[in-house]
Parts: sequence; structure tokens; C-alpha cells
Amino acid sequence: MEAIQIKQVMAEDGEVFLTGLPYKKGQSVEIIVFQSPAAFPPRARLTVGHLRRSGLIGLWQDRDDIKDSSVYARQLREQAQKRGDIQI
Repeated sequence: MEAIQIKQVMAEDGEVFLTGLPYKKGQSVEIIVFQSPAAFPPRARLTVGHLRRSGLIGLWQDRDDIKDSSVYARQLREQAQKRGDIQI
């Protein structure tokens, strides 16, 4: 059985129009309609300027307990990975 997937946004309540299908007059087809999961609106892209103004860069600069932020970040990632491991 061949399946064709077509995604459309409803223009009118309860109406779906399908055109351009590869089937001929007299052929039997079955149509199953699924509602797509709720689409999330597109998110704005984060630019370098946005990142610089966000306050994230230099966030740890005044912390006395962090000597090397790269080492500290690596340790945090390793700890997070270990929490996700399953111990048997």
C-alpha cells in the first residue's frame, strides 16, 4: 500500500481540498485525517548582539570560587551526565 502525506493549514472550518494526487478516475482510495500536534510559533533567532546584551557573557566573572570557567563548566556537564546514568 502506498501512502502520501500532505500537510495543510485549515483555511475554513471543516474543509480540506486535495488536488494533484496521482490517482485516476475510478481508483479506490482511503483518506485518514490526523490533527497535527500544536505548532509552536517560530522563535526569534539569537544574534551575537542579543547574546552580548543578555548578561550571560561574563556571568561568572565576579565569583571567587571559580578560577577557570571552562573547567567549571566541564565539571558541571560531567555531573549532569552522571545523574542521567542508570546504576544497576
